[in-house]
Amino acid sequence: MRLVVTGGAGFIGSHFVKHLLAGVYPAFRTAHVTVLDKFTYAGSRSNLSEVIDHPRLTVAEGDICDDPLVERLLVDADIVVHFAAESHVDRSIAAADSFIRTNVMGTHCLLAAALRARVARFVHISTDEVYGSIAGTDRWDEHSPVAPNSPYSASKAGSDLLALSYYRTHGLPVCVTRCSNTYGSHQHPEKVIPRFVTRLLRGERVPLYGDGSHVRDWLHVDDHCQGVALVAADGTPGRVYNIGGGIELSNRDLTRRILALLGADWSQVEHVVDRKGHDLRYALTADRIRTELGYRPTVAFDDGLARTVAWYTRHPEWWEPLCTVDSSRLREVPA
Repeated sequence: MRLVVTGGAGFIGSHFVKHLLAGVYPAFRTAHVTVLDKFTYAGSRSNLSEVIDHPRLTVAEGDICDDPLVERLLVDADIVVHFAAESHVDRSIAAADSFIRTNVMGTHCLLAAALRARVARFVHISTDEVYGSIAGTDRWDEHSPVAPNSPYSASKAGSDLLALSYYRTHGLPVCVTRCSNTYGSHQHPEKVIPRFVTRLLRGERVPLYGDGSHVRDWLHVDDHCQGVALVAADGTPGRVYNIGGGIELSNRDLTRRILALLGADWSQVEHVVDRKGHDLRYALTADRIRTELGYRPTVAFDDGLARTVAWYTRHPEWWEPLCTVDSSRLREVPA
């Protein structure tokens, strides 16, 4: 069996690839993995350093919009797992062009090549942000309409619909996963948890949007990857699967926990002007993937957050160059 994993050198993709090659998922213990990654600021060969010489791994550098390259890599693929995406909300607000190109046009390039190659399954990785913002105590299920509010989430919603259209029109066996906010090691410090942790480790204040009342559902990267593997192995073509952690926290509560883990206090917090169009709350139900595929998140949030903070504390050589190179573009933080 051969899997092609786009964005396999990024945060979530690299964890997924390492789990595949470590034999974590029974359905893929002997699978060969081909990573396609453009190695932009968000993807790094160092994320795959533990497995780079693995005999079942091939790494190809390139753009998912490169039709000839994608055609060549998918020609004998059995499964495509499509992580590659532009994913930073603030960057999309400043300049949406690259998001539309990568997230929509790149996905189309992959879908068309997958159809010609007759792959057995195409797993399109998306986000709960495509649903927009939800009030009260309600939660989205897979039948909830998409109502994105940022250029990033709109580009992902477009790619979701495009992927599902290839199932309905052409019979390509597509599944779409929509995850809640994912955290863990090797996440770029433009994202809220590593951003706050690395700033505190450098003795800097952390920027909290507005009054910190925005709520997110948190999911450890290992649990996210488990859900993707279940869908890749046994998901029903044409279906959307929500992958949630079931841990709702306001950004203020999240900040308080990070401060406590690093021995800091609220004087290290700077309230900043809220993001344009900032969604107030994300919350989804993962009942379908639980019922159909047996998904169960296993990482308790407090334990996962403590392990994540410890990883960044031990590995400044990984994140310090990213903060130095990109510091002027990371003054505001998404969540």
